Amino acid sequence: MTKKIDRPTVVEAAGNKKKIIEEYFGLVNSGDTKVSVARMKSPGGWIEPGQKPEFDEYTVVFNGMLRVETKDGVHDVRAGEAIAVSRGEWVRYSTPGTAGAEYVAVCLPAFSPAAVHRDE
Repeated sequence: MTKKIDRPTVVEAAGNKKKIIEEYFGLVNSGDTKVSVARMKSPGGWIEPGQKPEFDEYTVVFNGMLRVETKDGVHDVRAGEAIAVSRGEWVRYSTPGTAGAEYVAVCLPAFSPAAVHRDE
């Protein structure tokens, strides 16, 4: 089955500053449960609570730098680089640089607020 998406749906993001999430595929925009694909635009100084999600997350950074903190260490992912975080692994995302970051995240299965398990 072919499914064309005419436009994404903007969904609310967690964190201390306004981050734009444009979901193309996923529970909100297309009703997909197997995968979510979203474009993210995070401002400089943005940080979200840590989480221990029930999905694998694959991220490709196009502009700026995304900081990915895990129990294994801190990973600064810059434009042209990518990172994968496995389900069940504690992770916290942020964009500490002044330029922020633009990136695409793919979650398997699809992202859902009930499956992200954010820190208190």
